Amino acid sequence: MKRFVLLVLAAATLASTAACVVVPQNRRKHLADPMMRFDADALEAHKKQKFYSTREGAAGGDGTPAGGGCGCQ
Repeated sequence: MKRFVLLVLAAATLASTAACVVVPQNRRKHLADPMMRFDADALEAHKKQKFYSTREGAAGGDGTPAGGGCGCQ
């Protein structure tokens, strides 16, 4: 019985710490990609955001990397 409890406790500990991962800084840009948003249509939302930032001439104010105001982001 004691061995079973220890086994269950070890399994619960492993299962609860499986998602605790430190992401290296050079790979965080892939997780923060605008294409990974939970919008109905990610491509359409990306196009609208690019159009908006190009028209406003203030790219980068919404947390995305800044590019030129000419639409060549």
